[in-house]
Amino acid sequence: MIRVAVVEDDKEYRSQFEQFIQRYGQENDLQFQVSTFGDGSEILEDYKMDYDIIMLDIEMPHVNGMAAATRIRQQDKDVVLMFVTNMSQYAINGYEVGALDFVLKPLNYYTFSIRFARAIERAKERESGQILLNMPDCVRKISTHQIYYIEIQNRMLHYHTDEGEFVLRGTMQAVEKELERYHFMRCNHWYLVNLRHVTEIRKDVVVVAGNELEISRRNRTAFLTALTNYVGGNH
Repeated sequence: MIRVAVVEDDKEYRSQFEQFIQRYGQENDLQFQVSTFGDGSEILEDYKMDYDIIMLDIEMPHVNGMAAATRIRQQDKDVVLMFVTNMSQYAINGYEVGALDFVLKPLNYYTFSIRFARAIERAKERESGQILLNMPDCVRKISTHQIYYIEIQNRMLHYHTDEGEFVLRGTMQAVEKELERYHFMRCNHWYLVNLRHVTEIRKDVVVVAGNELEISRRNRTAFLTALTNYVGGNH
């Protein structure tokens, strides 16, 4: 089930989006749960990261789409954002909040379906996975989203997570291969970083969940390219 939110103040357009989404589901054997909102303020009220894709009208009377997207992105780094507008010049501003694409009014199903397919692929790419940590005294299951970064010291892997630090024996090569699909990237020989938790780049330092990690000269280009692709949607 793919969860989609449509934030649009025009009732007719809201209805048309719902019809297009359900039609796409029927044509591609996919199931969607669609929630609709009449203003940006409505989706922001008690936002709980419940959506895979959010479609936001740019121009709304109380909280517009760009303002809502900025607030959403502060809480939810992974939800796929798409803007709806009749003015394409808004596109450049969308990159500031990591918007994947724009849907232009008036709506056309063929054009919509192409852009919506991209959004679905992005949502699938950003799904979290579950991994097992085989520690000396227990086996622990955690989500990849919980991992900030992994550090290697004296052949021991240190998993820095939102539940604390877990230490187990292993190789960086093996864990790098295991987590590759979940957007983890080395910033240097000792650290494997979850790109979803990167908040800042300063010269040769990346800030990950408040921790400053060095970006080596050898890894810099590949790391910055991976981060740009993850945030900007260049898949």
